[in-house]
Amino acid sequence: MRRREILGLLCGAAAWPVAARAQQASMPVIGFLGVADASASKPVLDRFHSGLREMGFVQGQNVAIEFRWAEGSLERLPELAADLVRRGVGVICTTSNVATLAVKRATSEIPLVFVFGLDPVLMGLVQAISRPGGNATGVSFLTSSLEPKRLELMRVLLPHVELVAALVNPDNPNAESHTKDLQATVPRFGLKLLILKLREFADFDAAFATLVQKRVGAVLVTSDPLFEAHRVRLVDLAASNAIAAMYPWRDFVDAGGLLSYGNSLTDAARHVGLYAGRILKGDKPGDLPVWVPTKFEFVLNLKTAKVLGLEIPAKLLALADEVIE
Repeated sequence: MRRREILGLLCGAAAWPVAARAQQASMPVIGFLGVADASASKPVLDRFHSGLREMGFVQGQNVAIEFRWAEGSLERLPELAADLVRRGVGVICTTSNVATLAVKRATSEIPLVFVFGLDPVLMGLVQAISRPGGNATGVSFLTSSLEPKRLELMRVLLPHVELVAALVNPDNPNAESHTKDLQATVPRFGLKLLILKLREFADFDAAFATLVQKRVGAVLVTSDPLFEAHRVRLVDLAASNAIAAMYPWRDFVDAGGLLSYGNSLTDAARHVGLYAGRILKGDKPGDLPVWVPTKFEFVLNLKTAKVLGLEIPAKLLALADEVIE
């Protein structure tokens, strides 16, 4: 091969990374702030990407995504949010209360698309559900209002239980509303309630030791990114201690949990992807109504029920949207 050809090949090879960087630099950039990590958030991420694809955006082809993961350390969220703001991304997406509030405090200019478990109007995220009016919009789950229904379903499954417990992360903005709703509901079913506060993964083992010591008949896991990130461990602890548990999302049941009742977190993630795509195409977040889902999923795991020695009443089987066998 002649010297000129060799030089041509070398120059061409050197140009590829430069061209790739230039192409990426010309793409719109989405920031994604997560509480857990990519592996624990895979079902949510899959549907988020699905929503983006519906709007014509594919990561690496015509959009870049900057992910920031707190890996369960909530105190890292403010700095991670500030980092995305410094990066100058076109829109920031979140799927938890704490991440959403961290971004809201970090910027009032960069569009924010959220999944939020509290009233976004009362929390100052938006001016109104139908017309947010500022830099934020997304999906609103009023998760605490579902705790009475979860307790009711658990009561049907376990009519002889007297003491139930709830796992709550006191650092979550919705912890107080979860606790108040449960305390107001338990007398209706003739139950006693034990609230256990878990702030970090290291608290899990001690919490379940307390459940066993107190002879708790059932446990409700409230919605929280800490519990979602470590759902497999929670499910394993419930199984190893033979405790019936009700969860807020179906992915706990997919991981082997007994039953769940709540909105679809993956559907919400798809909606976040759709809205992020619309904003990249020119829509203003203040003009996009906050989506408040009205569909709830009740999922049962018969295999787990069998291991626990529980017979699922026909009434619950008839109410279930899906039964995992």
